[in-house]
Amino acid sequence: MILEGIVTTQNTEGIINVAPMGPIVDVTMQTFVLRPFQTSTTYQNLKQTNVGVLHVTDDVLLLARAAIGKLNDVPETQPAERINGVVLKTACRWYEFKVTSLDDHEERTRIECKVVHAGRLRDFFGFNRAKHAVIEAAILATRVHLIPADEIRAEFERLSVPIEKTAGPQEREAFALLSEYVAERTVDR
Repeated sequence: MILEGIVTTQNTEGIINVAPMGPIVDVTMQTFVLRPFQTSTTYQNLKQTNVGVLHVTDDVLLLARAAIGKLNDVPETQPAERINGVVLKTACRWYEFKVTSLDDHEERTRIECKVVHAGRLRDFFGFNRAKHAVIEAAILATRVHLIPADEIRAEFERLSVPIEKTAGPQEREAFALLSEYVAERTVDR
């Protein structure tokens, strides 16, 4: 199963990277697999340091901003407890991990991770169709170079329905940000 979340990593100079990721997980959350592209900062950092933190969050605005590179500042963090890393203070729960295997023979790497510590900061808000629509829109936004423009625009139109019906201010702002990003990148395609 893929669990959409946010991964924080650091390079050897301690510069923090915040990236949405969908690791392959099982219900025990003892291990999981990340599959970043070799061009990503997450891949570079994990190859250097072998540690990171996976966050489960309902903050779709943070996820949307991170997905399209519109995260102006690193959100507020606290030090991880068992690794040299950081925990996002707005996360619902987090999983500190160490890399146990990294296979980068293909463009999309396979990084197996073992959870070494987990924690909880707050309750997960709950299921909301608009939050799910923003997550799907963020994934589409990261693929504007791979998917035909007409297909992306049609999906955004479909996703606008749950936004209109069920969104709160955070979901509306996130969807508007993603819509603008996609419109700018698909205008001539």
